[in-house]
Amino acid sequence: MSTTFKALAVTFILAGAIGFATQQAMAEDNTPPTTATRPAANGPDQSSVPNAAPPATRTETTGQSAPDPKIKEMNDRERSKVEREGK
Repeated sequence: MSTTFKALAVTFILAGAIGFATQQAMAEDNTPPTTATRPAANGPDQSSVPNAAPPATRTETTGQSAPDPKIKEMNDRERSKVEREGK
């Protein structure tokens, strides 16, 4: 082996070792500062503004009007077909 080759090999090995040591040192310095703000133990009670509508009840409708008799008939036919034959 030539002296130049040995010198290059030693140079690359040392450069790798220095780079590795630098990475290790930088990884240890990435801790957050001790003055970091922490979230409150209990969050806000309500973050949105409530609407003026009264609370829903079980008997309230969704606003859908009564279906057309033709549509009701078609739905009943399909429902009975599914009950007889399955999906």
